[in-house]
Amino acid sequence: MSNDANSPVILKRRGVMFVVSSPSGAGKTTLTRRLLDEDPNVEMSVSATTRPKRPGEEDGVHYYFKSHAEFESMIEAEDFLEWARVFDNYYGTPRQPVMDALSEGRDVLFDIDWQGTQQLKDKVEKDLVRVFILPPSKKELEKRLKTRAQDSDEVVAKRMAKANDEISHWAEYDYIIVNDDLEKAEQDLFTILRAERIKRMQHAPFVAELTKD
Repeated sequence: MSNDANSPVILKRRGVMFVVSSPSGAGKTTLTRRLLDEDPNVEMSVSATTRPKRPGEEDGVHYYFKSHAEFESMIEAEDFLEWARVFDNYYGTPRQPVMDALSEGRDVLFDIDWQGTQQLKDKVEKDLVRVFILPPSKKELEKRLKTRAQDSDEVVAKRMAKANDEISHWAEYDYIIVNDDLEKAEQDLFTILRAERIKRMQHAPFVAELTKD
C-alpha cells in the first residue's frame, strides 16, 4: 500500500543499546527513570540472575530468574552479552531479547558498570552508545550520598573510595554528562539519544527497503 501524500513517513531504523553508567550518587537512577517515563521507544534491559526471587518480583519483568545450572549452560552457549558473578550469584544480560528489540527499532537502556560495558563493546560495539554521568565535584558527590540518609558513614566512605575507581574509566565512554543541573543533564541525555537515532548506520534497514527492486 502506498503512503498518502499527507501521511508521515515511518522510518524503519535499527535500535541502539544505550548504556548509562556512573558512580553511586551521581544521579544516574533519576536520569534513566525520566528517560524511561518520557520516551516510549526506550525499554530497560532485563537481566538474568541466580539470586532468589523477592516478594513482588516477576520473572521476565524484574529479572529472568535462573538456576545456577541454567545460567552456566547459557554462559557455555554464549547466550549472554555480558555477565558477572557477584558473591554467590550470577547476573547477566541475555542476548536474544536485546537483539530482537534492536531489530524491531526499539532502544534498550542498560544500567551497568564499566566492566559490563567493556563486555558489550567487545561483542556488539556497532550498536553501542556509552554515556558516563559525573558529579560536579567529589565534595558534592559525598554530600549527595550523605543527604540520601540511606547509608552509614562507613558505607559512604566505601562508596566514595569505589567512585574513584569508577570515574577512572570515564575515557572508555562516548559521552560525558556532568550532572550539576538535573534539568540540563536530562536534556543532554535526550540530545545524545536523538543524535544517535539519526546516525547513518541506524537507518540501513530503511535504505535497504527504499532501494529494493
